[in-house]
Amino acid sequence: MKLAPSLLAADFGRLYEQAHAVESMVDRFHWDVMDGHLVPNLTFGPPVVNALRRQLRRPFDIHLMIEHPAFYVPRFDVRSGDTITFHVESKDNGECVIEAIGQTPARPGVSLCPSTPLDLLTPYLDEISLILVMSVEPGFGGQAFLPAALERIRELRARIAHRPIEIAVDGGIHTGNIAEVVAAGADVIVAGSAIFGFPDPGVGVRALREAVA
Repeated sequence: MKLAPSLLAADFGRLYEQAHAVESMVDRFHWDVMDGHLVPNLTFGPPVVNALRRQLRRPFDIHLMIEHPAFYVPRFDVRSGDTITFHVESKDNGECVIEAIGQTPARPGVSLCPSTPLDLLTPYLDEISLILVMSVEPGFGGQAFLPAALERIRELRARIAHRPIEIAVDGGIHTGNIAEVVAAGADVIVAGSAIFGFPDPGVGVRALREAVA
């Protein structure tokens, strides 16, 4: 299991401090970039993500919850090992978004909302490195995990059994359910409140790893 703290749940006034506190304990950092249109919230933009990209060593997963991801992809300063993930529900043509990501050092990923049919991923399976399964309705942190996500993870795992694609899961994951999410087939766990809800976020990281072990 790879662990990706979601910086949406961190203290925005201490983003670097909190990320740096857990960097040696995690595998990557997850950024929820929202435009207030595809989802009903506004969060980070390229200036904030790029500023921390210069200071942190771990890979970034940049999750574009925006209507026009192709326009913004080139504005992120990414490195080899980073991932840029867009939503199948966005207004841009998916092939165009993947082509834009291909012009950067990052890997392409695709995400979809809980009610979106998995079949919409099929056209991209030969071109992506990651599928991000939303286990809450995207837009806000701190929501409860949707149990139906477990079956979606299992079905996806069966569909991509022979493909080099990671399955990441984002939303409502904590020590009480992380083990079953991993057992269902998740490779990467995105966790926000379960990590940054502690005064010392390292406590949350250790608790999640122990819950799986």
